[in-house]
Amino acid sequence: QVQLAESGGGLVQPGGSLRLSCVVFGDIFSRYAMNWYRQAPGKQREWVAAITPGGTTSYVDSVKGRFTISRDNGKNTMYLQMNSLLLEDTAVYYCNGRNTFTSRQYWGQGTQVTVSS
Repeated sequence: QVQLAESGGGLVQPGGSLRLSCVVFGDIFSRYAMNWYRQAPGKQREWVAAITPGGTTSYVDSVKGRFTISRDNGKNTMYLQMNSLLLEDTAVYYCNGRNTFTSRQYWGQGTQVTVSS
């Protein structure tokens, strides 16, 4: 059974940094296209960043230059380095993975990021 587990959320002041991690259990991680999404209170879930199996990355405009998505296939793990955090980055962050061989996709349970002074 495939499971995704996020970690690394927390409370940080504006301008601070956090690094989120997402570990994929139960499958071949290198086959996965991975994404980060977030959902702020009262808002719809929005896509934040993506990384392909080959390492190509893309970002929503609001985080470009501040967030960096990466992956370590040897550790079955995806990361989101978040710098220069803003109040509006406050949200529950979810990792999403799609097996590019089967097209099945999976979600983690989310990790809370709160940016507050």
